[in-house]
Amino acid sequence: MALSRIWTAFIIIALAVAAGKFFFQPGHEAIFSHLVTGKNTDTAYTARFDSSAIPAQVHGQLQTEKIAAWDKNKVVRTAPGDYTVYRLLPANGIFETCRDAVNLCIGLIGFMALFMGFVNIADRAGGVRFLSRIIAPFFSRIFPEVPKGHPAHGHMIMNFSANLMGLDNAATPFGIKAMESLQELNPDKTRASNSQIMFMCLHASGLTLIPTAIIADRVILNSKHPTDIFIPCLIATFVATIAAMSIVAWKQKINIFNSVVLLWVLGISTGIAALILYIKTLDSAGVQLFSGSLSNGIILLVFLLILLGAIYKKTPIFDSFVEGAKSGFETAIKIIPYLVGLLVAISLLRNSGAFDFVLDSIKSLFVLFNGDTRIVDALPTSLIKPLSGQGARALMIDTMRTQGVDSFAGNLASVFRGSADTTFYILAVYFGAVGIKNTRYAIGTMLLADLAGIITAITVAYLFFA
Repeated sequence: MALSRIWTAFIIIALAVAAGKFFFQPGHEAIFSHLVTGKNTDTAYTARFDSSAIPAQVHGQLQTEKIAAWDKNKVVRTAPGDYTVYRLLPANGIFETCRDAVNLCIGLIGFMALFMGFVNIADRAGGVRFLSRIIAPFFSRIFPEVPKGHPAHGHMIMNFSANLMGLDNAATPFGIKAMESLQELNPDKTRASNSQIMFMCLHASGLTLIPTAIIADRVILNSKHPTDIFIPCLIATFVATIAAMSIVAWKQKINIFNSVVLLWVLGISTGIAALILYIKTLDSAGVQLFSGSLSNGIILLVFLLILLGAIYKKTPIFDSFVEGAKSGFETAIKIIPYLVGLLVAISLLRNSGAFDFVLDSIKSLFVLFNGDTRIVDALPTSLIKPLSGQGARALMIDTMRTQGVDSFAGNLASVFRGSADTTFYILAVYFGAVGIKNTRYAIGTMLLADLAGIITAITVAYLFFA
């Protein structure tokens, strides 16, 4: 039960770190209260330092009676040589987090109902089986336990297609439907099957052609080159996807070095290269228009093709939609317990300071070995992304604001955000939707794929931005 052990470890580590701060570090007397009832707009604690503890550049700003930013803290001079640090909570306490988890699922109900309704229309009209036949030569090699022409193939390709276009909200319903289809073939309903693990790891690797949301954030922050991260993100996610497929194939003894798989990988690589060449011909405004139009156009085109296919097959369209929408509602409610559990553990881990301890330790190692500390300035985004998508976005924006939106650290943080997916959120939602409790080696593989994406992101950042 890897997920159970990780969940338990998160909570124990968080409480141990919080207890250490409460008993041995002044200024943390209210830390337990903040773990439970804190809000991300509260002041978590205060602490006083003499001037020697403040970096020289911040100390200089403080002497002019300004509020200075340092290490995501607000530092205020209260007296000569005396400073008070007001640190904001990086996440809500567990009570607010429970509310957030439920609100997240409630917000998901509409998307789930809409897309599951259209998926059911496509199912009834034979569209999913049509997709299955197209992708069968490739999927039959990497999903050998799924029969040729099974609807799971179609559901998976719809999920992967939504991911490729950066359509996060659309990808989730398709992914859950794929997991439900694979669950029908699973002999042990509480233990992840080989096919479910392969699908989850490929999905979590997050292969994305157009990182629309990241580009939009960079535009908002007045980046002079908001689209420069496009190719690095694409390369990083592609490497992460290949790493995920290779690891799972090795564990499941699947031969991926056959002509069919290699031709498909080569074909996808060629398509990505062609898209890169086209994007390179556009200016920033053109990329924004192209990415937004393509993403939204894909959604509307899928809806139109499903409806046209249903009309051709004389399928009862609205009745099929309502039937599918009902299942979407039920699925969104079913995942609430899983999501509450994981988000609470992540909240404790972040608010206790355990996450900051890891970052400080990494930075100390870089300094010790004369490494480039600019990597560490961007690293929080990569470390929080598997835990929280919104947290990674906040940390990316924080890095760009403090280091410069077009700085090396700002660009690297952007690539970090695009090089991985929200691993633990995906685990909670997808496995929770089908009641899987034993995830086997899925978590380890997904995290290794994330690591491959992080290493690649650092490499391409030096190639493109150094």
